[in-house]
Amino acid sequence: MSTRNSKRIGKNKKNLKYIIFVISTLLLVGVISFGVNLILETKKATTKMFEPLIRDEDVQSDKPELKTTPFSLLVAGIDENKGETYGRSDMLLLVTVHPNLGKISMVNIPRDTRVYVEELEREDKVNHTYSNGGIDYTINALEKLLEIPIDFYVSTNFQGFEDIVDTLGGIEVDVPFTVNIQMADTLEWKTYIEGPMVLKGNEALAYVRMRKKDPEGDIGRNKRQKQVIQEILNESTSFSSISKLDDLIKNVGDNVKTNISTSDYWSFIQLSQQLKGSPIDQLTLEGYDERIYSKTEGKELWFFIPNEDSLEQLKSSLQTNLGKETPKNIPPSNINLTLYNK
Repeated sequence: MSTRNSKRIGKNKKNLKYIIFVISTLLLVGVISFGVNLILETKKATTKMFEPLIRDEDVQSDKPELKTTPFSLLVAGIDENKGETYGRSDMLLLVTVHPNLGKISMVNIPRDTRVYVEELEREDKVNHTYSNGGIDYTINALEKLLEIPIDFYVSTNFQGFEDIVDTLGGIEVDVPFTVNIQMADTLEWKTYIEGPMVLKGNEALAYVRMRKKDPEGDIGRNKRQKQVIQEILNESTSFSSISKLDDLIKNVGDNVKTNISTSDYWSFIQLSQQLKGSPIDQLTLEGYDERIYSKTEGKELWFFIPNEDSLEQLKSSLQTNLGKETPKNIPPSNINLTLYNK
């Protein structure tokens, strides 16, 4: 081989090493910048969305130790209307997590479920509890109904729900039947065709809110809500969504409220990775619809009345999942103390 060729090969190798070094450095700087920005955005978001329960201010020590202690989490979807202080809870999903057993359960509480509201000294729909006193009223009523403590909550308005789905690039769901649904924002109609469909934010919101056209009514809507929540969790924790984390965190900070502190937030992230792929036990609260006269409203309203056997079975399952044979400091539900007259 000639000296000239040897010099050319040596020069090319040096150039290649230089290019690799530059690219590696740029990638490293990019990763570090992304990581630093992500940490800063996460800190701002968690601070912005942190809203403790009234009782949290006095009983910080009673919070469960994440990663090892079983805990419960209430996910609430809030329908906010102008002029209302709180809005109404249109979706209520209760999740229990047992870290050591890797066990997760999930149950949807129908929005029309009749519950006793201690603060109002009357029975009412569970979604009315939020409009009367915010998440504190809702959690107190559900604790009495289910006889378990609710440790954490996450609430989001519908704009936040749409933004999160759109930031993920949409979610794919398996539509159970073909149906036409009207979009709340544009008032246009969209046909949902049975089978796999990719939905944008406003389409996913209309899909989980629709009830009247579902053959199973509230039960069918509950199934679709669980389906969409599961897909959002799957997509947001996938490798392909890493580049979207920054925007996701901003969306969360702008539209979500929770009593999960910044320190607990990182434990939640680690726990979610630990339990990723764990099967979810889908629990159900069965019951029937009944029209009952409301003195407060001055008219008859439709209520969902839990079946006693189903309610007892649900309470037992939730208590077992939380490692509690008997719940502590939670007064028993009293669904018969009605202040409604038929």
